[in-house]
Amino acid sequence: MASGIEQAFRADAPRILGAVARYTGDLLTAEDAVQEAFARAVELAARGHAPDNPSAWITTVARRIAVDTIRKERTTTRSLPALAAELRRTADTPMPETEFAFTGDERLELILLLCHPEVSEEARVALALRFVCGVPTREVAAALLVQEATMAARLTRAKRRIHDSSIRFAIDDDADVEARFPDALTTIYLLYTVGHAAPDDRVRADALVLARDAHRIRPDDREADGLLALLLLTEARQATRLSPDGDFVTLAEADRGGWNATMITEGERLATTALGGRGRFALQAGIAGLHALAPSWAATDWPGIARLYDRLVEIWPSPSARLGRIVARGYSPDVGPEAALAELGADRELFTGTLAPQAFAVRGDLARLAGDARTSATAYRRAIELEPNERVRRFLSARLDGLGR
Repeated sequence: MASGIEQAFRADAPRILGAVARYTGDLLTAEDAVQEAFARAVELAARGHAPDNPSAWITTVARRIAVDTIRKERTTTRSLPALAAELRRTADTPMPETEFAFTGDERLELILLLCHPEVSEEARVALALRFVCGVPTREVAAALLVQEATMAARLTRAKRRIHDSSIRFAIDDDADVEARFPDALTTIYLLYTVGHAAPDDRVRADALVLARDAHRIRPDDREADGLLALLLLTEARQATRLSPDGDFVTLAEADRGGWNATMITEGERLATTALGGRGRFALQAGIAGLHALAPSWAATDWPGIARLYDRLVEIWPSPSARLGRIVARGYSPDVGPEAALAELGADRELFTGTLAPQAFAVRGDLARLAGDARTSATAYRRAIELEPNERVRRFLSARLDGLGR
């Protein structure tokens, strides 16, 4: 692949796909069109006629290919009005290489397209990793802990479901955007958490850009404020999350002087605004903000964090929110680890599914805080058995070693 085209593929493929998907409302058609356009660009380059502006040229060609495909399938009436207009406008006109300029919204539009009511949350995240962030299928599979062939099949099924559905998405329709916006925010958040767990700088950076775009297009949406605040306050601590050897560093041990003060300031401002809406991301941002403001682990406002978790569980009683609430109550002087351990033991759902390793690790932490080394060691051993991430297993093993077995 010629260097200019290769650079366009690496830097702009997701934006090109998003721009084409905007016209089709159909990821499968857009993907096929973009692949064909890149192939044509490579053929031209091989003959010594590489486009001067590969990204613009490929975007224009891909849009035409998509239009022609839909016309041949006789489904133009199911597509966006803009698509029919595009067909009339470009049918017989020369193709300027600078016709298209990216606006910065293409990938967010693609996220909104992927938030199809017939596509599961897990499939949305996988599609977003693959097509919005450009993560290869092999790495998507590794991030989501499945085999590559399984992930490839899931991606194909999800694209086909969007393609075959009669539901079409129009970015210019405010009702469509409003209906899908909460799911889009959740997808962006999950993208960040995947990158945070890896940790993958590229995916985290993409998620932050998407969160900023979401905040920009809907500046009065308090949950958009909350999501951006949450990601900023979390990212502000990123430089201190790992030791020089690549092991996890807890909040209690982190060098808070290494946190990004600029991000914390912006995140705190956004979180304060977001809490006026009392939504899920606003409350999570408030929790992250109290952690960021604490000058030390010992000075953390655990009662305040527990109160925010109380409100979060009321509106979003997810297992992760319930577990976070138990942790906060365990460190709160007015509750304590013994009472928190009892609450943890009563919530049996936390010890099933993907959250089970974390629940056992929390049991180990709370028992250690309560002075029950035997219960703590048993819990840590079980967490290590269940935990799929090698770095987390090393961290838990160090905790276990610290108990003297």
